Amino acid sequence: MGEFREPLNVIVTGVGGQGNVLASQVLAAAAVEAGYRVSIGETFGASQRGGSVMSHVRISRDRTYGPLIPRGRAHLIVGFEPLETLRILMDYGNPETVVVMNDRPNYPIGCLLGEEKYPDPHLIVEAVNRLAAKNHVLPATELAKEAGNSMAANMVMTGALSGSGLLPFGGDRFTGVIETLFSGEVRDLNMRAFQKGTEAVQAAGTAR
Repeated sequence: MGEFREPLNVIVTGVGGQGNVLASQVLAAAAVEAGYRVSIGETFGASQRGGSVMSHVRISRDRTYGPLIPRGRAHLIVGFEPLETLRILMDYGNPETVVVMNDRPNYPIGCLLGEEKYPDPHLIVEAVNRLAAKNHVLPATELAKEAGNSMAANMVMTGALSGSGLLPFGGDRFTGVIETLFSGEVRDLNMRAFQKGTEAVQAAGTAR
């Protein structure tokens, strides 16, 4: 387990439709199950058009903090989309921030129409590496496909966060929440995706 910060400030960020709000809710529920107090704040851009969607999760031993993390004060950033991850890291990160990020771009409509240019993903990863204390990069979308459905990338990312050792509680808290929230094949899919994320972030080569 990582050294606990009081409060532990986690930002889960992505774009509309990636399921990062659900991931933040699973994180919060797991923390509550582990006996912590949790505050959640959410901000939405034009999410129906692939806009920014960000959740602030503040985990405390015994206090209830305001729901929004001050700029520059994030301890962990879980990024579902590379460019969005970098943008949030620049606003909320500091040299001690740890990042867990998906390597698959989600191209804005302007890029798809040829009106804008998306930065080279490798350059985005390099920029995150320079700004963060550590950057765990994983192919969450591909791992979700292996688990059975690319839409389960949010549970891959949740598993990666759990497996990173950065939280003061273990993966059993997450699997308990997943078992409660889902049933049948959806539960099995999410469990497989969670496990793949956990294994990937712990494997050699996923962290610089």
